[in-house]
Amino acid sequence: MSIATDSLPRKTAWALFIVSAAGIALYSAPPYLTLDPDWSKIPLNGAYVSHLLWVSVHGVPGAVALLIGPFQFIAGFRSRFPKWHRYMGRIYAMCIVIGSVAGFVSALMSTSGIPAQIGFILLAMAWLFTMWKGYQAARTRRFADHRLWMIRNYALTFAAVLLRVFLGLGSVAMAIWPQVTFSDIYLASIWGSILVCAVLAEWLFVSPSPRGRG
Repeated sequence: MSIATDSLPRKTAWALFIVSAAGIALYSAPPYLTLDPDWSKIPLNGAYVSHLLWVSVHGVPGAVALLIGPFQFIAGFRSRFPKWHRYMGRIYAMCIVIGSVAGFVSALMSTSGIPAQIGFILLAMAWLFTMWKGYQAARTRRFADHRLWMIRNYALTFAAVLLRVFLGLGSVAMAIWPQVTFSDIYLASIWGSILVCAVLAEWLFVSPSPRGRG
């Protein structure tokens, strides 16, 4: 799929998309580069000494993927710089593989409860699966399929952005309705961000495309 930016609303939406992805990537990655538990953005499980390490190995590659992913969908970039597109694609794929495996392990150590753990585990599995399908399609030169699978994959990557948006809205809800707990907001934000990103990707970009692909 190519991103059309031939109108002001589309250009504005695309700019917001890139800025939000870059903002979350640059905000979330640096604390985990220190491997300092005090800088962790999530509660760490004291029963596992390696919890912070797995979270960091998940978060840093995930931030890199979030940052470079949008440029892979720009048709002008792909046509003018095909080698850079392939080079960045390899970096992106490596980030997804590393991030999804680490995300799966860190989800098992999460202190957020079983419903949240299941959400993160399924996300990690879907993240890796869609990456594999996209890679497989590219290797067999089925580039239309490759683009569709990578749209699905980046939609799951972008769930990290929507998660922060939902948490921000949730903090407002907690101020208005005291009976709402952070645990409620966090769980709803996890599942909401995954489902909204996945559904919107299918509805806006995948479903309008020709079907019948393998």
